[in-house]
Amino acid sequence: MAYDDEEYFKKLLNMPVRKLSFAIFGNEYQAKKSASVQTLLSVLHGFGADIAIDRPFYLFLTKTLQLRVEDVKVFDGSDFSADFVISMGGDGTFLKAACRVGAKQTPIIGINTGRLGFLADISPRDIQTAIASIFADDYLVEAHTNLMIETSGEPLKAIPYALNDIAILKRDNASMISIHTKINGEHLVCYQADGLIVSTPTGSTAYSLSNGGPIMVPQTSIFCLTPVAPHSLSIRPIVISDASVITMTVESRSHSFLIAIDGRSEKLAEGTELTIRKAPYITRIVKRNGQKYFSTLREKMAWGVDQRQDAAQV
Repeated sequence: MAYDDEEYFKKLLNMPVRKLSFAIFGNEYQAKKSASVQTLLSVLHGFGADIAIDRPFYLFLTKTLQLRVEDVKVFDGSDFSADFVISMGGDGTFLKAACRVGAKQTPIIGINTGRLGFLADISPRDIQTAIASIFADDYLVEAHTNLMIETSGEPLKAIPYALNDIAILKRDNASMISIHTKINGEHLVCYQADGLIVSTPTGSTAYSLSNGGPIMVPQTSIFCLTPVAPHSLSIRPIVISDASVITMTVESRSHSFLIAIDGRSEKLAEGTELTIRKAPYITRIVKRNGQKYFSTLREKMAWGVDQRQDAAQV
């Protein structure tokens, strides 16, 4: 189905409209994308939607961009209630929105005003038809597994849940670290590396992939452990059941290391025990009817493209 089709949009406009509410998160560093925000707000107002905007994004729109933003509510943190969440930005903005949604499990719509847009996969030109399809109940919702981490001793300052991945990393220019790893209490290996990434299927196309990890199709019940610059060539990524419990302790010459939870990082002391397992809730991501995962792979990541054919045509 063509979601930039004007006839499709007009057809949806003629359908009975139900009352819906939306909470909007956005990227505060994309001044050139203001037209997309105005289009979104105009479409939502046209459908009579209740709109709430995350305060930092609202201040960016009204103070920095000097936009007139009327008939909306403003909220702080996770203090919102909505039928849908809209993330305007790239995949980083989407991950931040997913973190704030948390256990609410509110379905998230990702509008891509960034670069790749693997999670946020609705282009600005499709805003009208994408929103219209929501009101027409013409969409799908995918369930995506999250990770959670617990630490011994001092608790984490960051929210301990991740949609993409949790990474254990060396600090700055420190020497490689040793990560003693167990799966369900059984010794797996001691990773001597710059770090170790534990990723969900959703996150398998992100940091893990850039370090040689496999692509894992969403809704498969697995996690992947991918080493970052391992000292031994025999160490390879390993896929495990998402029912597994991963425990780790870290040795470091600097006596500390970094933990990055969907990019939110903080320092932990050497000897801290880490426990990573499946989170008790899912993230619900809105997808357009007819949208296929493998098509997205080919489109966004040039999956299967043979550069030799392109060179031969030059």
